[in-house]
Amino acid sequence: MQLAFILYKYFPFGGLQRDFMRIALECQARGHAIRVYTPIWEGEVPAGFEVVVVPVKALFNHKRNEKLTAWVEADLAKRPVDRLIGFNKMPGLDVYYAADGCYEDKAQTLRNPLYKRWGRYKHFADYERAVFAPESKTEILMISEVQQPLFIKHYHTPLQRFHLLPPGIAADRRAPANAAEIRAEFRAEFKLADNDLLLVQIGSGFKTKGLDRSLKALAALPRELKQRTRLIAIGQDDPRSFQLQAKALGVSDQVQILKGRSDIPRFLLGADLLIHPAYNENTGTVLLEALVSGLPVLVTDVCGYAHYIAEADAGRVLSGPFEQERLNHLLADMLADDARRAFWGRNGLAYADSADLYSMPQHAADIILAKRP
Repeated sequence: MQLAFILYKYFPFGGLQRDFMRIALECQARGHAIRVYTPIWEGEVPAGFEVVVVPVKALFNHKRNEKLTAWVEADLAKRPVDRLIGFNKMPGLDVYYAADGCYEDKAQTLRNPLYKRWGRYKHFADYERAVFAPESKTEILMISEVQQPLFIKHYHTPLQRFHLLPPGIAADRRAPANAAEIRAEFRAEFKLADNDLLLVQIGSGFKTKGLDRSLKALAALPRELKQRTRLIAIGQDDPRSFQLQAKALGVSDQVQILKGRSDIPRFLLGADLLIHPAYNENTGTVLLEALVSGLPVLVTDVCGYAHYIAEADAGRVLSGPFEQERLNHLLADMLADDARRAFWGRNGLAYADSADLYSMPQHAADIILAKRP
């Protein structure tokens, strides 16, 4: 079977991008041909993949998306495929991987009413409707139960088109047998003393992920605790506004902001706590990556995967509505209690041995490759 995947950008460090890669590789391993359409590809191309870097540019993202759709439609007319799988919402998909939340719900609840008059709104609303409308034929791969009721509310999408996937944590995220050795080497490399505490925040889109909240919580720590606590944030984003915020809060010497990188497992093993106070997050794969590494987590309850942290008793879940003071207190309590963090870490490792946190690519491939009526 000839498969085509389409996404707006590929880079090796994004959660959606890594999910795409693992699903595409699983389909390829089952004997199917892989073509990829994207305007931006960063990183190596796997053997056997045909990657088509689509030459489209525009001043606005929604105009670029429309040009991409038209270009791909024209190419598919000349070179048809058996399945078209999208990792962003757009018309004409056979399968959509639902990494993004419900746009229409955000437009109605979080935006000024005048927003609906803009061309940007019409574009994203039309592209979402093309996937979720009752008459659409697109099968929908859901990675979280949180958003499904919203899509049904706004579009009356038939239930049978939704397919809930388990998580898909890569095997290399699990704590290896020499985890203690890796941790010691990491902490020596980053010049962390035995009683120093390292917070990590991992994920592109610092604004959505709540890095501003993390910086405020770091600055609010009691003096003795703050003096020995550092924060490393990692992601593909512009760090300048957050560097300025850290300076204004007086914690710039304790904060490092790094670009996306491939050695995230080292950071998860070397840190003392993952902080993830997101404003919204459909899933939050890094939460599970921390859990299976034995790293305690502090997370807001808006994240789709936050319930795994609660079920595993592998950290603390901050319930809404969000209050900065409550985040500050929770962070201070968690950092001050070494024994409790060790307890949460052991719970995460035990949960990693018993729960299905790994099989998403296989389940996704089953649905993509299933016979159609």
